[in-house]
Amino acid sequence: MEQRSIQKLLIANRGEIAVRIIRAAHDSGIPTVAIYSEGDRNSPHALMADEAHSLVGMTAAESYLNIEKIIRIAQKTGVDAIHPGYGFLAENADFARAVIDAGMIWVGPSPEAIEVLGDKISARHIAEKVGAPLAPGTKNPVKNADEVLQFVAEHGLPVAIKAAYGGGGRGIKVAREGDDVAELFESATREAVQAFGRGECFVEKYLDKPRHVETQCLADQAGNVVVISTRDCSVQRRHQKLVEEAPAPFLDKSQVDALYEASKKILKEANYAGAGTCEFLIGADGTISFLEVNTRLQVEHPVSEEVTSIDLVREQLRIAAGGTIDYQDPEIKGHSLEFRINGEDPGRDFMPTPGKIQSIHQPSGPGIRFDSGVKAGDTVSGNFDSMLAKLIITGDSRDQALERARRALDEIQVHGIPTVIPFHRLLVNQPEFTAEGQPFSVFTRWVETKWKNEIEPWSGIAELDQQDSMQTVTAEVDGQLVSVSLPSRILGEGVKYSSPPRRKQSHRQTSHSGIKGDVVFAPMQSNVVKVVVSEGDHVNEGDLLLVLEAMKMEQPVTAHRSGRVTDLKVETGTTLSAGTKILSIAD
Repeated sequence: MEQRSIQKLLIANRGEIAVRIIRAAHDSGIPTVAIYSEGDRNSPHALMADEAHSLVGMTAAESYLNIEKIIRIAQKTGVDAIHPGYGFLAENADFARAVIDAGMIWVGPSPEAIEVLGDKISARHIAEKVGAPLAPGTKNPVKNADEVLQFVAEHGLPVAIKAAYGGGGRGIKVAREGDDVAELFESATREAVQAFGRGECFVEKYLDKPRHVETQCLADQAGNVVVISTRDCSVQRRHQKLVEEAPAPFLDKSQVDALYEASKKILKEANYAGAGTCEFLIGADGTISFLEVNTRLQVEHPVSEEVTSIDLVREQLRIAAGGTIDYQDPEIKGHSLEFRINGEDPGRDFMPTPGKIQSIHQPSGPGIRFDSGVKAGDTVSGNFDSMLAKLIITGDSRDQALERARRALDEIQVHGIPTVIPFHRLLVNQPEFTAEGQPFSVFTRWVETKWKNEIEPWSGIAELDQQDSMQTVTAEVDGQLVSVSLPSRILGEGVKYSSPPRRKQSHRQTSHSGIKGDVVFAPMQSNVVKVVVSEGDHVNEGDLLLVLEAMKMEQPVTAHRSGRVTDLKVETGTTLSAGTKILSIAD
């Protein structure tokens, strides 16, 4: 393919990945266009781009998932390339086709490669064809829970029920008991429809206590494929990653060679071009099983960049414009760890908690990188993913990276909403993770099943009135965002402002914890996706009451006591604010 030059790039995303792409484009001398939902008008990605245009919507469906709006803005602004980032439309073949049909460069693999690898079933067929290692699984989607049970009868428990078009840990449920299959199949299907628009699911044998290991790959349109590095992403909750590192530690050469070989064969068979990730599970006995291919840039790509000095986003741009890969698998130097800074309360089972960020203190020093999509004063919406930023720590060795991580995690402060930082501070001192005095023994469900969570629930930070506090107002003028800071008294009495944050030592749970006496409240801003009980039903402690969804994650709400359901206030589809009364459980 003839090499082209990207003249102007639209980033079809938000948050830290949009910031990351804007920086890479500017490094390459490429002007950028940002798009934003109304809630993101004052966000860093919108302010950093050369132009920014509103999608005129608040939710993902109204904004970042609206193909027609995005293409219209791209045409209006004269861009010749679109980068989708990750999430949203990044693995949507229809969006890729719309970009190409509009005469623009699609920064990603072909629509055909997205379809064949984005569908976990056809990806599995490719893996089988090239001889990649695989665990037993269904070749086609299962129609209902009965077919899942038939698979269980043949292969045993546990099994994973996975959305065929899922990704990012969503649309996957693990059944460890036969009685749970029906509910988990329904939940996986529902989550898949909401997140990806399609609910087909397949089943595979779930390796017990597996590590999650992956390969970061680059491929060009001439058929060259290289593996940039391996990564370990075993520290997860709800099948979504919390910590990643490169290279994947504690693998022998034969395992690394197998991962490299399988990844290259799979991508070559799919005629893949661009950045992509092949994911695998490695069982406690060393068994390797292919999991899926993510046909996009990964959240954790910085750790691979740090140990190879390869800018993966600039490589994406170069390959999309027709460039070729003229190097072999790069040499790995040093070790890098990434900590996802999510807006979740680890003291309440990592519950997503939207809210306003009062301040952020970033760490610095040797080996420290901080990729952020938010700033002080931003309101974190429940409409999008819970990740705020990524802290990337690099050292000459894993031990040095851990030493730097301990110091950096002590330095970093986020005030206004709870984050997972308290968990990270504990993790970097856990022998199971650090492998100090014992083998590395973290696996994908280690957080849920082995780690003893003694983190107290976030207590909140009091807000005080400030007569002279400043508020930033941002307006779009001809594609340019203009920000003006004004005293709050000028804007009127109807707006509340937060005082500079104070660290509080109290860890008492607030009324937004979800329970107060007999009453069950919404623990966070969320949507009701399923109501299990009805007015007057008798429930026992621990019974499922309803399922909420916030920040793209389902959160079950269970009964805190036995009794009769009264004063039921919600139904499926209801949108709730934190602290909204849901129901009561009376004697």
